[in-house]
Amino acid sequence: MKIKDHFLTGEVFELKETQYPGIYKTDPVPENIASYYESTAYISHHQDSGSLKEKIYKFIQGFNLNYKRNVLVAFLPKGAQVLDYGCGAGEFLKYIESDFTTYGLEPNPEAQTAAQKKTKQTTFIHQLQELQDESLDAITLWHVLEHIGNQQEILNLFHSKLRKNGKLIIAVPNPTSYDAIFYKEFWAAYDVPRHLYHFSKKGMEAFFDTDLWKLKTIKPLLLDSFYISMLSEKYKKSTLFWLKGAVRGAISNFKASKSGEFSSLIYVIEKK
Repeated sequence: MKIKDHFLTGEVFELKETQYPGIYKTDPVPENIASYYESTAYISHHQDSGSLKEKIYKFIQGFNLNYKRNVLVAFLPKGAQVLDYGCGAGEFLKYIESDFTTYGLEPNPEAQTAAQKKTKQTTFIHQLQELQDESLDAITLWHVLEHIGNQQEILNLFHSKLRKNGKLIIAVPNPTSYDAIFYKEFWAAYDVPRHLYHFSKKGMEAFFDTDLWKLKTIKPLLLDSFYISMLSEKYKKSTLFWLKGAVRGAISNFKASKSGEFSSLIYVIEKK
């Protein structure tokens, strides 16, 4: 499938299946991939503009943050050591740092500065090697894995930093969801070339079927279908894109309640 970078450049990229059926890679990967993130629109959520749109976003975000926190609470004791890898502007860390001992890693300097200003108890690191081996109870990646090129190398590092039975919690978009199939090349969660990889449910199950990891459970991110559908409608230049997207997102969640193919999925993976 060929996908346009609707967000920034208008360039066209292709999705090619990897050695894992159901996992696709963006081709080609630009050498100057960092430049594809250089947009005020891409990092606008780091700012608090005080606008009505921002207030609505923050209100909805609160539900999402609580849901993500509850995923951790179900598997971890209070005070557990948690690293949020690719922590962005630090909203999740701010939300959970009273419950856990938290660490943050964010390669974007502007986002890390925003995260440091928001948090009070979180320790920020610049590379995984700063942490002792087998010192973490959990590592979270909220829509981050799809941006990482050297995944196997990073996963091996994660494995070394987690304690035995430690949890790797990964959220990624699902290209076999109803909304992905409906919107096809306009599906906003492809987000090429910033998303280097695209993981179906089947692909993730195969990817973590190894001697190092055990897939414990899969949970939906219910609100993602609405946001992704609205943005997809916007890319299609639809009138009333927010209303059409909201309807399509609801349909996607309804269908996924039977199939399990939600727009975004959270994978809770345990270190063997």
